[in-house]
Order: sequence, then C-alpha cells, then structure tokens
Amino acid sequence: MSDAVCTLNTLQTNASALDQVRRERGHPEIQLQAMRGFLQRAGLKVEELDHLNIIHVTGTKGKGSTCAFTEQILRNYGFRTGFYSSPHLVQVRERIRINGRPIEKDLFTKYFWQVYNRLDETKVGSNLQRPYFRFLTILAFHVFLQEKVDVAVIEVGIGGAYDCTNIIRRPWVCGISSLGIDHTSILGDTIEKIAWQKGGIFKPGVPAFTVKQQEGPMTVLQQRAEEIGCSLSVCPELGQYQSLGVEPVKLGLAGLHQRSNASLALQLTHCWLQRRCSTGRGVCSAAGFGGFGTLMFMQMCSCARFLGLAETDWLGRNQTLTHGGITYFLDGAHTTRSMQACVRWFSEAAAQHETNTTGSLVRVLLFNATGERDCAAMLKLLVPCHFDFAVFCPNITEAIATCNADQQNFNVSVENMLTRCLDNQQSWRVLNGREEKPEAEFLIGDGLPLVAEQRSATLVFPCILSALRWITQGKDPVLSDPSKHLIPVKVSVNAKAAPLRAASNIHVLITGSLHLVGGALKHLEPSLAS
Repeated sequence: MSDAVCTLNTLQTNASALDQVRRERGHPEIQLQAMRGFLQRAGLKVEELDHLNIIHVTGTKGKGSTCAFTEQILRNYGFRTGFYSSPHLVQVRERIRINGRPIEKDLFTKYFWQVYNRLDETKVGSNLQRPYFRFLTILAFHVFLQEKVDVAVIEVGIGGAYDCTNIIRRPWVCGISSLGIDHTSILGDTIEKIAWQKGGIFKPGVPAFTVKQQEGPMTVLQQRAEEIGCSLSVCPELGQYQSLGVEPVKLGLAGLHQRSNASLALQLTHCWLQRRCSTGRGVCSAAGFGGFGTLMFMQMCSCARFLGLAETDWLGRNQTLTHGGITYFLDGAHTTRSMQACVRWFSEAAAQHETNTTGSLVRVLLFNATGERDCAAMLKLLVPCHFDFAVFCPNITEAIATCNADQQNFNVSVENMLTRCLDNQQSWRVLNGREEKPEAEFLIGDGLPLVAEQRSATLVFPCILSALRWITQGKDPVLSDPSKHLIPVKVSVNAKAAPLRAASNIHVLITGSLHLVGGALKHLEPSLAS
C-alpha cells in the first residue's frame, strides 16, 4: 500500500504541467481526447462506463456533500454503491469508496498496480504521462467496474466541461450544487463563465437538476441545457417536502446550507430510482416531485431515503469533535461563500456548546488557505467570531514529512507555503487594527521556520501538529505521542499560551483548506490513518 501511494505521488502535476493544462483549457477536444487515450491505454473503453449507472455532480460549494447524501440514500435502498470524490483528507483511499467505505488497502494496491502497469506497458518512449487526478479517475472507474457496483456517484474535480470525469457519455442524471467564484485561472473570472463550465457535464436527453442559483448563472445553465438538449429543473426548498405530509427532515450534516444539498440529493436519487425501477431503459423526466404526483413521490420518499439523509457522514465539513475540555470545529471552507456558511455554522454551534460548559473559555482560529484563494476576504469574514488567538500554519502534518505519504504535495515549495502563512498573519493583524509588521525569524537550518514572535495573539507554526500542541497545551492526550518529532518552541512563545493553560474550555475552529482539515484529523482521529 505504501509503495503504491509513494508511486502515486510521483504523478502529482508540477508547475509547468499545470501551465500546459491551463493553456489547453480552451481546447476541450484535446482534454477529452487525452483522457480517452489514457482510458484506452489502461485497458478500458468509454462504452464500459455506461454500465456504471452514473450520477454526475458538479458545483462550487456542496458538491461533495450532495454526493455523500446521494450515496448514503442509495446504499440504504440496498444498492452496492461506488463513490469517487476529491480531495482526500487523510488517506488517498478515501477518494474511491465502495458501500460508503474507503476501498480496502489490499484492493487499492491490487487495482493501483493493474492500472499503473498497463499504462507503463503502453507508454510512448520514456514519457509515462500519468497525471495524478487523471490517473485516480481512471483507477476509480476500473475499481467500480471490477467491483460491479450498482451505481457510481462521481464528483467532478474542477469545473465540468473540461474535467477528466466528463469523459462519461451517458450518466443517468446530473446535478449542480451552489455556484460561486473559485479556480478563476482555469474556469474564468465571473460566475457566469464558471456556470458555463459547470453546465458542461450536461448530456443530451439526460435529466439535470440544480439548486437555486443567482440570476446570471441560472440563465447560463438554462442556455447550456437548451443547447445540449436536456431538461433542467430547480430543486425545491427542503421544507416543501414536509408540505406533502413528509415528516420533518433531519440531516446528518450540520449547517443551514446543507438543506439545499440534501434537496438536490433527493431529486438525484428520485430520478435514478425511477429509471432503475422502470420496466424500460428510458430516462425519467426532470420534473422533480411535481412530475410524479404527490402520492407517488411520497411512496418513493420512503424511510430509507430520509433515513439516508439523517445518517450521512462527511468528514471535515461542519464537523465537531470534543476531546475533554477542548472542542474542535472543522470545516474545509475555502471560498468566500463557503466561509460565510462556515461562520454561520460555527457561531451557532459554538454558542450551543458554550451553554453546556462552565468556566473560562478561549477561542482559537487555526487557518490556512492554498492556491489563488482570496485569503484576506475569508479572514475578514472570520473577524466577527472574536478569536482570542489566530494561528497559521502550512498544510504540513508534522515536521517529518516522510511519515505522511498520503498528504504530501510536491507542487508548492515549503518556502511558498510559509510565506503565505506570514501574509495571512499580517492580513489578520491589519483586519484587527494592528498594522505593524510581525517580528519573525523566517527559516532555520532544516528549511522550517521558527515560531514567529508577536506582540499580539497571532502566531505562525511550521506544521499542523506543532500548532495543535501549542493550542491545546497538553490538555488533549490524543496529541501527546512522544514519538512525533517537533521543533522546539521558544520560551517567549510558550509564555503567550498562559490564557490557554488557564482556560477551562478551548474552542478551536480549523478552516480555510480541506488539506488543513485533513492534516488535523490525522492527528485528532488517529484511526483514520490506520
């Protein structure tokens, strides 16, 4: 298993290859032709994917949660499910799930080498050409075919039209979650351009559903549906299901924004089940519950469906962990819109926890963001949460990176990651009315930074484990593994932790990046890494 993951990491796209991908985005035929070539070299045919009875989902915010709801509902009906998602939080196996569980280590290893060796045998010259995400997508298709799933729920990686998952010819139904601004260098700098990309997953005659969108992107989606030749329906509000006599809907995922994701999942599964249960092979009308009639819809909305919504679990999204007097709030929000939802959820959840606690309380923000995200805009949204400390660190799980093959990133240098953290720290100081430059020594001998010394409650740490241990001050035994190597913290920095040592309760919000959340979960929930 470890050999497979280390080999997989060599396929991570480097900066020059990423630039080439961006140049090719204007030529979708190149993208899809390349993917078909990879698929063929791996011994698969595009036609074989038709047998996976695919549900294809894209969006900016909530597509993963929508897929998680959808998979859980269909599994509750007794179907054997496959679920492909990205990114992973702790282990790469999480991306490829069978019946809701990451594929077993021995199966991952077996199927990994099957695909890898086939590509190796068909390489041209010395050019192996196996980009990371493209390889994992082909691997997922191979796994689902070999494991004979009844349905494959496929989450788009980035965008839609040019995403390598869009090699799918005949999904059974398509869905689009909430749209917003993200990946602008690839998808475009307006929400309308992004909507055009997302609508690229539509297929002729295949029903499509979307949650309510802003007027501009909604118009684009409707135009795309008309051009491609498919129906497009807007999902009802979740409360409308109750108006039909359905019991109040309970969700396994916290946050008000999950209600639209749940409604989209209900429509996707409803449509999929209608086709599955029909006598012919025709595709259902995308008329939502109105097309079925109330009684038929209620019959389809059985206990299994709504129980599926209540039982859905999706780590790192509006997740709460309590370890004694320390409560961790984890959410991988990484756009301004998703951060707005995160702030609403955290404010409500933290207030609820505070009513059940006694003694002093300290609030801590642990933040990092990657890529081209507008960190200052996200941090501005977090200011009203009134954190006592703001802590920043790169998405490095611990000082010895060789222990974390599943979470290595070769596309960004350590120096760049640390510079981003210091920039975020300065942004936070400015937002809080402290504009003076931090006093920090940047690097030490082995390429990792010393903890920055501050005159205010903002700090930068070299890795996630260092940050968590400083925040918790020995109060979380889960983090006390003496075998984990840590760079010593200056005495002056430890002195700043006096309020944390004195506090009866510590609330920690971990957000800004799913990779940050995944790195934290590796330490907070060690079973996830086993």
